[in-house]
Amino acid sequence: MGDDFNIARLILLGRAAATSIAASANRPYVRLFLASFSILFLELALIRWIPAYLRLFGYFTNFVLLASLLGSGLGILTFKASRLRIPEFPILLLALVGFVIANRFRLDIRTTEVLFYGAGEKAAAGEGYWVVPIMLGLLALVFVPLGKELGRRLSELPPLRAYAIDIFGSLAGIASFALLAYLSLPPVVWFGLFFCAAWPLIVGRRKAVSAAALGMTLAIVAFFGIWRTGADIHRWLSGTEMAGTVWSPYYRIVYNPNEAGDGYSFSVNNMGHQEARPQQLKEPFYHRAYDLLGDPPFKQVLIIGAGTGSDVAIALARGAEHVDAVEIDPQLYRLGKELNPDHPYDDPRVSAFIDDGRAFLRRTNNRYDLIEFAVTDSLTLTSAHANLRLESFLLTTESMRQARAHLTDAGALVLYNYYRQDWSVRKLAGMIEAAFDSRPYVTTYGAWGRAAVFMAGPRVAGLPPSLSHPYAEHEPVTEPKPGAQLPELGEGFLSGDAGIAQATDDWPFFYLTNPGLPGIYIGAIVMVAIVALLATAGLTPVVSLRRFNWHFFFLGAAFMLLETRSLVTFALLFGTTWMVNALVFFAILSSVQLAVLISARFRLRAFTPLYVSLFLLLSINYLLPTATLLEIDSSAARYMVASVLAFAPIFVANIIFSRSFRDTDHADSAFASNLLGIMTGGLVEYLALATGYQSLLIAVALFYALALLMARRANVLVEEIA
Repeated sequence: MGDDFNIARLILLGRAAATSIAASANRPYVRLFLASFSILFLELALIRWIPAYLRLFGYFTNFVLLASLLGSGLGILTFKASRLRIPEFPILLLALVGFVIANRFRLDIRTTEVLFYGAGEKAAAGEGYWVVPIMLGLLALVFVPLGKELGRRLSELPPLRAYAIDIFGSLAGIASFALLAYLSLPPVVWFGLFFCAAWPLIVGRRKAVSAAALGMTLAIVAFFGIWRTGADIHRWLSGTEMAGTVWSPYYRIVYNPNEAGDGYSFSVNNMGHQEARPQQLKEPFYHRAYDLLGDPPFKQVLIIGAGTGSDVAIALARGAEHVDAVEIDPQLYRLGKELNPDHPYDDPRVSAFIDDGRAFLRRTNNRYDLIEFAVTDSLTLTSAHANLRLESFLLTTESMRQARAHLTDAGALVLYNYYRQDWSVRKLAGMIEAAFDSRPYVTTYGAWGRAAVFMAGPRVAGLPPSLSHPYAEHEPVTEPKPGAQLPELGEGFLSGDAGIAQATDDWPFFYLTNPGLPGIYIGAIVMVAIVALLATAGLTPVVSLRRFNWHFFFLGAAFMLLETRSLVTFALLFGTTWMVNALVFFAILSSVQLAVLISARFRLRAFTPLYVSLFLLLSINYLLPTATLLEIDSSAARYMVASVLAFAPIFVANIIFSRSFRDTDHADSAFASNLLGIMTGGLVEYLALATGYQSLLIAVALFYALALLMARRANVLVEEIA
């Protein structure tokens, strides 16, 4: 009842704000602010909402970002005239939302070149890759009308002043969505706030049709944001079973009583995630380390990926005196506290931390008898700007070394999960072997993919002689019936495979066998490029294409890569949480705003000193590895150094952009070219899968060099004409 009341209050406040905004909506500055706010806010909302229904987009959330950049750029290029008539954004958004809901559950991933949850174990019954290009096209079209409004205002106002208002609107959009994420409010509130902000941008007789489309969109989002099927509605109405849907900062979490009736099942974004049931009934790999190494009992225990509490309950049952439970998702922790039948989080021996596991390891000074990486598979990317999953920096060789440093003299590091492929088991074995200078003891399980338990550390040396043998597998087993225990496949000390690359902090891609671009990513890049080219050719008038500005295009591509590298650096240093990501993005835009204000105040004219400074800062960042920053013990000092290194080149780059944008004769075309360049930079970011993130700085420098070349060429042409 309290949540419903809060939502109602927010809706009433939104109506009041919309009424106030509408009164001054005809002012160009206000309309520019609303357009910028709406574009950024809708982009963030769709990045969260679409993966909840289409599995693929959980691993390719930058599709939404790239499509929004494409649509906004095309809208700016076509605000005066377009080859096709585009409906208002409420109608397009209704079509997009309806298409997503109509195709939910259908889009699976079959590739095993890179591991995705649900891929590789079984072939998908009905592949729906044809959904992707249609989705990209619809996404881009939704942002075209908003981009048109942005283009109109950019053409009316002084360039730098307009750019400052655009950044201010984007900052407000980030702050607003971060607040909604913090409050774990459902999507109907997200879309409702977006409509309040964007409604004044609709003019004329189209408001009646737009209002109907908005109402239908909110109804669909509200209905499917709470329920999945008619059975869910029946359970809710009858009140006989505790079930429901919660939107955390990362997922759409659906929980229901399990089939056995002894606990609860949890799915996130339409994928089975975990089950809270009595600890003695959990799968065998949860208990394996205790069976082999648990005498004497582990006293001080750290569990990373504590989830709804099953791992914590097992540790307590096996004699732990104290457990530090780290979980990144606040809603999963809350649901575990309420619904886990063992109620482990109510035990006074447990301290719970809502945090990133790697960041917790970096901050704590405690030493543990047992450190568990417990089923750490997030099923989603942490950012729309980089191919990082929530656990990417947890599954690196450096992370294993960090965990080793927190073990007692009789401690053990234990990892267990459904690793799904044999090569991933051997890859992780090699990483642990490199971190501990000894092979891990591994037990593997079969049936639905490949599950495994890894054990390493001083206590492993105390295994009985009968178990101290190289890894060997037993006779093949047949697939058990659903609900049966996982059969053991093999056991022993397992060496890594020299032909499989180890995941590192610079190349944090545990789910890839080796550096490179898998076919699914190449196909994604080609698909986005084709959609972009077709949309540009189909919508943009020839006169707008002729004004395309390559200088701003290359500035955009470089800035996107520079921004991505900064986000990745801060994720490593301070955690891959949604809050860190939002704060860094907010700080980046704040530095952009500062650069705009300085450019407006001081008439900077010389390009060369600015570019020399930028290339010098990029060189320092490239020559100073991020690992050096990890060695700074003080969090405050590490933050200060990292901020200077990350934001100094961003600041100088935006001084360059602001100086160029101030003097442009066609602010709309320049801004559109920049947005399309940013989209291109998002595609180039995939190179990190082959080269690592540090090497992206080379691409950044190359793009800025091309931008300088284009600027000098443009100046020469101007002088010749004069």
